[in-house]
Amino acid sequence: MREDLLPQQRAMGGISTGVRTLDGLYYNTNPSNPASYSAARMSIFDAGLYGNFTQLNSTTRSDNTADFAFSHITMTFPMKRFGGISLGILPYSDVGYRTESQETINSSVFRKVFTGEGGLTKAYAGWGVRLVKGLSIGANVSYLFGTLNDYSRVEFPVSSGALNVQQQDKREIQGIILDYGLQYEHVFNKEYAVTLGYSGSLNNDIKDRSTTFVTRLAPSADPENANLPTDTTFQSPRESRHLTLPLKHNVGFTLARSGRWLVGADFKYADWSRFQVRTGENRLRKNYGVAVGGQLTPDRTSFKYLNQIDYRLGFRYNKTQYFLNDQNINDMAVSVGVGLPLARNQYTGAFSKINVSAEFGQMGKIANGLLRERYININIGFTLNDRWFVRNQFN
Repeated sequence: MREDLLPQQRAMGGISTGVRTLDGLYYNTNPSNPASYSAARMSIFDAGLYGNFTQLNSTTRSDNTADFAFSHITMTFPMKRFGGISLGILPYSDVGYRTESQETINSSVFRKVFTGEGGLTKAYAGWGVRLVKGLSIGANVSYLFGTLNDYSRVEFPVSSGALNVQQQDKREIQGIILDYGLQYEHVFNKEYAVTLGYSGSLNNDIKDRSTTFVTRLAPSADPENANLPTDTTFQSPRESRHLTLPLKHNVGFTLARSGRWLVGADFKYADWSRFQVRTGENRLRKNYGVAVGGQLTPDRTSFKYLNQIDYRLGFRYNKTQYFLNDQNINDMAVSVGVGLPLARNQYTGAFSKINVSAEFGQMGKIANGLLRERYININIGFTLNDRWFVRNQFN
């Protein structure tokens, strides 16, 4: 599952709960804690892409994969004394795998192939408002939707003249989810600020509509024409069930000097014990995580471009919800990134940036028949800050 993070936060290890304004000066959309929307002073548009490069290793084999896709589109608008609102589309999770094995029965050789594809998308709308000096609250209402497919296929050699058989388990998922947050900011010595934050979500229930199809496929020596369906031999009635998403609690803090630097940390908890994708599968556990990171901007007013760049660094560690073969599956990563400023409009104050982040991580280890996953996640985003819906003073 992908967190509600933009490249700006990913580059700092994923800290977000206590992030109100980057470096205590400029606001960047932070959907992870909707209380932050009340800090918006300009209209903000943010969109981006991500790429993933993965290496999987076992004791006997290794494989490499790559994936590129849309990462986010968000917009945030200030509402003066009524705080700020935000809306957007974020990827929630994705599925992509392929495994195969070769078996023999009565001297006949065949392959078993298992593949999965699809993903879930989250469309959200949120509002954050300042209650009293320093204290803000907010909430997001999101619609989660998407389709996940798991395929199990038996493939015979083309020379055998036999048809292949495939079972497709199709899951259509949708539902409304709610998350919320609060932040308290204290400014001291005029240019320093400390922000404490909390965000969380309840055990939101979503609906899963599942259907199973069994089809016969025609083998072919031409990969483009292989496994074309000839007919459907079975289709189950669509079954509906509820999935319970994890209960989450996140706390975090940041310390910032206006226009110069920001450092912070997040502590994250998620209870996955009630989440079960398929009936009868093993229960998941609780997830505990910590993230630390920060940003440094040498001098925004300098004529040297390198001094105007935001430099970001972070680290995160998670004891994940997965427990296999008596082993906890842990995930850790180091992240780096930059915010590259573009031309500023001296009349309106509008400015834009290109934000780039890279995560270098490892999940699991080669032991007790498990896999080790090493990955590089690249995120690129474009941010535009402008004053929209303002009436011109002069014609």
